[in-house]
Amino acid sequence: MESLNLKIAIIGAGNMGSAIARGLAKGKLIAAYNIAVSDISTKNLELIQAANSQIVVNTSNIEIIKNADIILLAVKPWLVETIANEIESKLDYKRQFIISIAAGVDFDRLTHLFDSDATIFRIIPNTAIDVLQSVSTISSYNATPDKEALVLEIFNELGKAFLVPENQLNAFMSLSSCGIAYAFRYIRAAMEGGVEMGIYPTVAKNVVLQTLRGAIELLEANDSHPEVEIDKVTTPGGITIKGLNEMEATGFTNAVIKGLKASHLK
Repeated sequence: MESLNLKIAIIGAGNMGSAIARGLAKGKLIAAYNIAVSDISTKNLELIQAANSQIVVNTSNIEIIKNADIILLAVKPWLVETIANEIESKLDYKRQFIISIAAGVDFDRLTHLFDSDATIFRIIPNTAIDVLQSVSTISSYNATPDKEALVLEIFNELGKAFLVPENQLNAFMSLSSCGIAYAFRYIRAAMEGGVEMGIYPTVAKNVVLQTLRGAIELLEANDSHPEVEIDKVTTPGGITIKGLNEMEATGFTNAVIKGLKASHLK
């Protein structure tokens, strides 16, 4: 893919803002020198430049948005209003558009803070964007098909992107943005089980990670339902079915579903 020569300003250099900046810099669509990041923390900005010295950093939000095509708000939800009050009058809504990753700040609120004529995207990514493996769920407001395609192209380079109605964003956030933490928790639990059975922790981790990679590859290659692949390894009277039944007896599936629903913003 060729560079789009787009300039993006990322307001906020916390965990997610920094991950997005680093992920974009690793891609081919937006050149690192066209990525600008602002934050009140000079330490956070120094860490970004240590990762890629071509990324522009600044403590001023106003400065980084001047020449940007895309303004990405990577701040906590309760800070969106403060940022909007600072930059709203400086934006050119005919030339620039806004992307917000602030969970729970909906289009009604964003258009009130900015402008009802603005083109705005809400995106729910996860931290794997740092290694170009995020799931990014995208909703748009007042966007042309070309702009929707552009944002999908940018975020598909950072993993896999899905364009969905706004009313589905919170469910996708539970499944993927929160879900990555749930995947880590499974990995940790499996490692601890391996250690209890006498396997060194680092070896257990590598075995679990490769097992998960294999499971993913099988599901994608065969385009199959997980239960189909489970059936292939659960022989009658075998040890796998005993393990699965014990997990279900202690609430494995129910715990996963309840955890997802508990993190689902209504």
